[in-house]
Formats: sequence, C-alpha cells, structure tokens
Amino acid sequence: MKRTGWISVIAVFLAVAAFAFGILSRRGAPDASAPPPVEARAIDGHAGHEGAPSDTPSTRAYREAADRMHQAMNIDYSGDADIDFLRGMIAHHEGAIAMARIAVEEGEADDVRGLAQEIIRAQEAEILRMRIMLARHEDAPADPARP
Repeated sequence: MKRTGWISVIAVFLAVAAFAFGILSRRGAPDASAPPPVEARAIDGHAGHEGAPSDTPSTRAYREAADRMHQAMNIDYSGDADIDFLRGMIAHHEGAIAMARIAVEEGEADDVRGLAQEIIRAQEAEILRMRIMLARHEDAPADPARP
C-alpha cells in the first residue's frame, strides 16, 4: 500500500476506536438526575469498635493514640504552607511517638521494640527542629510577594 493508504487505514481505525470508546464509556455513566449512591458503612472507620470485648489493652491504647493524633492534626489552617505543614507534622509525629511508646510498653518482639525506641528518639528530635522552625516562621513578617 502507498503511504497515503496506510495513513487512511490508521485514521479510520482511530476514528472507529474513538467512536467505540465513546459509546462504551457512556454505557456505564450514571444518570445525572439520579440521586447519589448511599454509602452503607459508617464514615468513621473506628465506629462500633470502641470498647469491643475482644480489644486488648494495646489495641485500645493504639485507638486512643490514633484518635488524639487525628484530632490534633485537624489544625486551623493559616494559609501559609510552611506553617501549616509544620503544625500538622508536629501533631503527626507526636501521634507516632505515642504509638511507639505503646509498642515499647506492650510489645514482646525485641526488634519491634527496638524500632519503636528509634522512632521515639528520631521523631522527638524532628519535633524539636520543627518547633524551632515554626517559631521562626510564625514570628517572621508576612512576605508581601506571597498571596
């Protein structure tokens, strides 16, 4: 076939494929006037688990630590990406330390307890560093070039 013949065959193939894709993709499209689907399970992933009889003391402690961490991470955003990052990460690291302490106190595996102790040391140092940076950034005058 000549060069223009192959180009025509390819063009027709692409047109048919695009048409078929359009038809097939619309087949599964939801009706815009239909109400949205209802999620049957609870939004809170911990709902129904509090105080379950099968929860061990460590499970209860992990749940409480995670809940405190998520609550602390729900910061009032300032609009300054640097400050917001530092505030959120401090809360996140404090949660990680709380969970690591549970592993040290309740865990039995030496390697896991050792890792948890390393995490405590490392994240405490990072929190200190972030608190210093946060104080410096919170005290700095607003940059007029940034919105």
